[in-house]
Amino acid sequence: MQVDLNLLTVLDALLEEGSVMGAAERLHVSSPAVSRTLGRLRRLTGDDILVRTGHTMTPTPYAAAIRDDVHRLVRQGNEVLSPSRELDLDGLDRTFTLQCHDALAASLVPALIDRIQEQAPGVQLRVLAETSTDTDGLRHGQVDLELSGDRPSLPEFRSETLGHDSLVVAMRPGHPCADSLDLRSYASWPHVLVSRRGRLSAPIDDVLAAEGLRRRVVAAVATVPMALQVASRRDVLVTTTALLSRPLVEAFGLVTRPLPVDFPAAVINCNWHQRYDSDVAHAWLRTQVQAVFAEILAG
Repeated sequence: MQVDLNLLTVLDALLEEGSVMGAAERLHVSSPAVSRTLGRLRRLTGDDILVRTGHTMTPTPYAAAIRDDVHRLVRQGNEVLSPSRELDLDGLDRTFTLQCHDALAASLVPALIDRIQEQAPGVQLRVLAETSTDTDGLRHGQVDLELSGDRPSLPEFRSETLGHDSLVVAMRPGHPCADSLDLRSYASWPHVLVSRRGRLSAPIDDVLAAEGLRRRVVAAVATVPMALQVASRRDVLVTTTALLSRPLVEAFGLVTRPLPVDFPAAVINCNWHQRYDSDVAHAWLRTQVQAVFAEILAG
């Protein structure tokens, strides 16, 4: 049986007001319209619902018995179709999952945890490392936010650029290039490349090739800490981001020098699935990530 759920709204008004005219005024419709709906309710339920007693109308025993249930259903229906856009941070109990590369996590996550715990102590944060292959974590709801240099092309995803970070060259303090680094010396010394897919070349190699130069990549490693650890022990160069990698660079006791050629800064995007566009808690999380990233870029 298919039931017109609008009947519940009229039934609720009739039982609350106790008259056709009162229900009509409450619903801002005409009395004949309410009378017709009352007729439909009587045919559907097999009950008179309201009966006249003198100058007033009295609910039948059936109507009196269902009054509270009807009111509760109408209230719940309104709550479902008109969700609250207010966020109770004190009562927010939710786990958010972020995915980002290790250098970004080292800079962003400590400050993000502090910020989240200060505002919403019931929120938990899971931080996943980038994988060597693309996954459908965003699509399947396994990842709430992906922070990376990539930007999804499919319309089901949303993306916002958080900012840009210039590239620098990291090396141990005693490296021969620590005092002076030009493009030729940059190309002449061995490099450790950071690539989650294990690639042994990067766009900077095209720039070097245009200048007739070629660098020697001795290793490609999956994470920035791994590359910086090698640089702390050997005279190798690691090209990385200036601000995001700074905590790791300092932890390994390394120094950085500007990249000796004009090259675009690394872009950091915040990506999410469109299912979370109107989710107020998810929007709050994105705001916290934006704020922390802005603080990092401000130095």
